[in-house]
Amino acid sequence: MQNKTESTLSVKQFFEDNQDRLNLHLDIGASGLKRKITEKDIHRPGLALAGFVELFAFHRVQVLGNTEILFLNKLNDADRIEALKRIFQFQIPCIIITYNNPVPQEIVKLADANEVPVFRTPLSTSDLTHLLIDYLDDQFAPLTIIHGSLVDVYGTGMLFTGRSGIGKSEIALDLVERGHRLVSDDVVQITRKAEGVLIGSGTEMLKHFMEIRGVGIIDIRRMFGIRAIRLQKRIEMEIELAEWDGNEDYERLGLEEQKKKILGVSIQYVRLPIFPGRNIAVIAESLALNLHLKVYGFHPAREFNDLLARSIQDRRRVRQYLERDTE
Repeated sequence: MQNKTESTLSVKQFFEDNQDRLNLHLDIGASGLKRKITEKDIHRPGLALAGFVELFAFHRVQVLGNTEILFLNKLNDADRIEALKRIFQFQIPCIIITYNNPVPQEIVKLADANEVPVFRTPLSTSDLTHLLIDYLDDQFAPLTIIHGSLVDVYGTGMLFTGRSGIGKSEIALDLVERGHRLVSDDVVQITRKAEGVLIGSGTEMLKHFMEIRGVGIIDIRRMFGIRAIRLQKRIEMEIELAEWDGNEDYERLGLEEQKKKILGVSIQYVRLPIFPGRNIAVIAESLALNLHLKVYGFHPAREFNDLLARSIQDRRRVRQYLERDTE
């Protein structure tokens, strides 16, 4: 497993990724596109413009909406320059002005002198904020890379792990042939989204190629069609494949659910022993359907345990009654 957390993002990359999506227009400061964005949150510098800079989050993307522009326009020339100099003394990555508000000339001069990119967008401040937060959350999300196969089985993201050569790709191929959808084989990129959600995807190079030992590389999308693949999927269960060991005590009832943490998020975990002739694809389908039952409040193992306990209790009652029947 290889962990990585993206800590910086260049303004140039930010602009290229969002020019069309956010309808961004670069007004000034092209020489500052090399600047770095180091925080995933955004900031509206209203208080900083008013003089309070003790908690000024200058490392973030700065957004000027109608409120900030109106405030600046209400100031006289000297106060406006002083207010803007107050924020341009910091190493801010870039400024975005919403509602296509005209860029005040004082901002143009100071941004040019300090090499700070200034963008404009016709979007409202609220719309820009929502779209921008989604993008930055994705860019700064914790990331790990795992050797395994990720398949969407009945809507459940199942991550198959295990030693190299144990048969992860073959099981994924079997599931695809049965109508399920491959997300990634061999290398799975996992990012932690908000609210403890793990999203798995493939790499740009591997895409939906798969290596089958003794056969070579196959293209799942071309062989099975677009229905057999998906770009990403939430991971809800890890199935670790292991060789059968007759001396190991494997889970028989499933009363105690095992968990595995990936990037601090707990997901269902199953250590599945394999041996020749065992149909792992069918077992994986059963695990996915069983997880769905648990989501709806039905736990088969606990139901069976309760049924067994009631049966034992009923037999005790019958035995006690018969023992007392002395006629």
